[in-house]
Amino acid sequence: MKREKVTLASLEHEVREWLQRGRGSPNEELIAEMMRTVLKLVGDEAARGDLKILNRALKELRYAFKVFAPYRAVRKVSIFGSTRVQEGDPYYQMAARLGRRLADEGFMVITGAGAGIMQAGHEGAGKGHSFGVNIQLPFVQEANRFIREDHKLMTFHFFFTRKLIFVKEADAVVFFPGGYGTHDEAIEALTLAQTGKSQIVPILLVDLPDRGYWKEWESFVRGRMLHQGFVSEEDLDFFKIVEDVEAVIEEIKKFYRNYHSYRFVKQDLVIRLQQPPTAALIKGLNRDFGDILTEGEVRSTNPLTEEADDPETLSLPRLLVPFNRKDFGRLRKMIDVINSQD
Repeated sequence: MKREKVTLASLEHEVREWLQRGRGSPNEELIAEMMRTVLKLVGDEAARGDLKILNRALKELRYAFKVFAPYRAVRKVSIFGSTRVQEGDPYYQMAARLGRRLADEGFMVITGAGAGIMQAGHEGAGKGHSFGVNIQLPFVQEANRFIREDHKLMTFHFFFTRKLIFVKEADAVVFFPGGYGTHDEAIEALTLAQTGKSQIVPILLVDLPDRGYWKEWESFVRGRMLHQGFVSEEDLDFFKIVEDVEAVIEEIKKFYRNYHSYRFVKQDLVIRLQQPPTAALIKGLNRDFGDILTEGEVRSTNPLTEEADDPETLSLPRLLVPFNRKDFGRLRKMIDVINSQD
């Protein structure tokens, strides 16, 4: 019996039928597109090593999304810092206090699940308020005892998938002093904010008053990067150095005092607020931020049709901002002004 030739088109047809026979999904077209991409790998004759990378990355992200999904409505803070900090160190004690205070304020804590600052954050927050985002290394990095065997512990093979989760799920990021890894994660967070590839969130660099770790780093940024024109003055607004646990809490709470979140819809930016914008606020935004607006003005708006897929935010007041999509440091300043509304 002659075997019927299987084509990509016939496989795509079978995929569509399979999706329709299932329980259905409002995102069927995206699932179908992902499956088409996978099927194209056959025609590409992709190397086995490349397929293993794609397979593992997809599995890691799918599982992480599943773990975080039940906690979507809970604000979370990612804490970074050295794994080499010992339990009696003042930095460790400070990170543990921060984890405890964040949990007290209703936040959940995300750390890399290892020792040092990561363990301290989990110790302070407690297992119920913690996520562990561990990494497989050539040497064993065991999860710390405060998150071990918890269902919110994930282990990643790739740094890039792990870092994506750290940033995607965080409503604020906090950096204690650390080595190469801490700096890698800090620069990544700043780069993503600067280029608009992530949501703007508080980026807080925590130090003890007598240590000067981040102040020396800031001196390099100002004296070299800014002085030589590699960053702009507005780019320095993405981060703040703090030297007290309560200052961290205050900065995060202040950021969400009135601002809630934002998303792009076509050419415009929709900013969701905690309270209706006043006429004075809107007038001030148009006056002071006209340099980052394209055509039109900042105005209040009802939820847009395209926002129907985000039902949790539909009751929130909104601003429609014709943002130029490049001056994200100025957008960070705009959020500060929005939060100053009485």
